[in-house]
Formats: sequence, C-alpha cells, structure tokens
Amino acid sequence: MQYISKKDIKLPKRKKDSKKGDNGKVLVIGGSKDYIGAVALAGLAALRSGADWVTVAAPEKVAWAVNCLSHDLVTKKFKGEYLSPKHSNEIIGLSKKYDVVLVGNGMGLKKETKQFIKKVIKEIKNNLVVDADGIKALSTNDLKNSIITPHIKELELFLLNSKIERNIVKKIINEKNIEKKALLIKKTLKNFLEKNNIILLKGPVDAIISKDKILFTKGGNPGMAKAGTGDVLAGLTAGFLAQSKNLLQSAINASYSNKQIGDILLKKKKGFTYLASDMVDEIKRVLKK
Repeated sequence: MQYISKKDIKLPKRKKDSKKGDNGKVLVIGGSKDYIGAVALAGLAALRSGADWVTVAAPEKVAWAVNCLSHDLVTKKFKGEYLSPKHSNEIIGLSKKYDVVLVGNGMGLKKETKQFIKKVIKEIKNNLVVDADGIKALSTNDLKNSIITPHIKELELFLLNSKIERNIVKKIINEKNIEKKALLIKKTLKNFLEKNNIILLKGPVDAIISKDKILFTKGGNPGMAKAGTGDVLAGLTAGFLAQSKNLLQSAINASYSNKQIGDILLKKKKGFTYLASDMVDEIKRVLKK
C-alpha cells in the first residue's frame, strides 16, 4: 500500500505579481432550505486553501444566510427553496467565469433537484468536484474531468445509478480491507477512471483512486464523522484544483490536509467536541509554509 505523507503534498505557488483571480476561482453550487451550512463550509474551505475567489450559487434564502455567515463569500441568489431546471441555463452561463465547479453540497434529492444536477453537469465544461447529493444523483456516464468525494454509502448509490451488478456492488461495499476495496473499485470503474476522473473515497483510511494509481491516507479520528466535515474536504479539493488544475494532486492535498486538521483539533479540544467550522479555522495551521 502506498500511503500519502507530507512529502507528497505540493501546494500551489502564487506569483508575486498575481492579481485577483489568478490563483483560482471556484463556483459552489448547492444548498437548500434544509441544508444551509454545507455550501458555506465548502466555500470557506476553498478560500482557505488559497483560492482567490469563491461564489456560492444557491436558493435565495440560503444565499442570504451565507452572506450573514461570511463577508468573504460572494453569492448568486435564485428564487425558490431548491435549485431546479429553471435555474440551469443561468448557472451554466455563470460557470464559464470559474476554474472549478463544486456541485452537490446540501442540495437535497427532490426530483427537480436531481434533474437540475444532471442537466448542469452535462453542460458545464469546467473541472468538477462532486460531493454529497451530487454523487447520489449521478452515474459514471455523467462525469469526466472530475473528482468525486463519496463516503461508502454515497459510493454505493453511485454504483447502483451506474447499473453495476448488485452482487458486485455488495462485494465492494462489504469488503473490509481498504486495499482490496480500492482494487475492486478500480477494476469495476475502469472506464470511468479513464475519462480523467478521480475517486476520493473518504473513511478511516481515505483511498484516492485514479486510472494509474491507488493512494491511501491515514490519520484523522472518529470526531470527523460529524456533519459538515465532508463539506470541508470537498471545498479544500475544489480550492486546490482551481489553483493547480491537477486533479490527482488536488485530491492528495485535500485528503492529507483534512485528516491533519482533524488530528490537530482532537488535541486542541481534548476530545470530540470540535465542529466542522473549527476545521475551516484550522486550515491555516496545516497549509502554512
């Protein structure tokens, strides 16, 4: 097994004469009346990774709440409690101004939201990071040039959406050995990985699976099972990708940094009292030069 270590982390470099936007712009598409904080956590994590600009495209009440939570996130507001196909053309046009699009955080899985996700993913030409409800709504046929960041249940839905035989899905999900699980995933999703897609399977040991490599990240702790920590990971991934344009390196940077942050907070808080928002605040600790 090849484990990621600090020497494998390559942070994006900033030119001394860079101007706003040169170091990456991220569009976060998500949110719903039920899940407001997810897009804020993801957006702030993307900014903390070093990206210059993050815009959150969300239902209007979600976007106003994000504005209250942070002065640093730009928002684009859309009428309604959920994103739906009526918003798709405007958001597809908006995406052309950004280096990376992050889709899925806190969106919910209403029928119209699933339709929206499939439509925008089909039309958006940017590099993508897909998380949470985005993964649950899509299949292998929908994605290229992307990083997906599932936990095991989201991966199961993604495999079923992709018409993978149920006995194969069951074998992958039930495999306890992370190395064997990753090898099964790579074999099963060979065509998906060949379309310049990366899988960052999060868990007690993360597995990063590309067409050429399987890498593993140790670290972290059970406190990272709390709501919102996955949104932080997705935001870090999108932020690194916006700066570097390198999918595999961005997944490596995000996975390693996220687990390091969790371990810092376990010591700092002396237990599992830390929150996902605490993780955003600690990003600077692991990314300092």
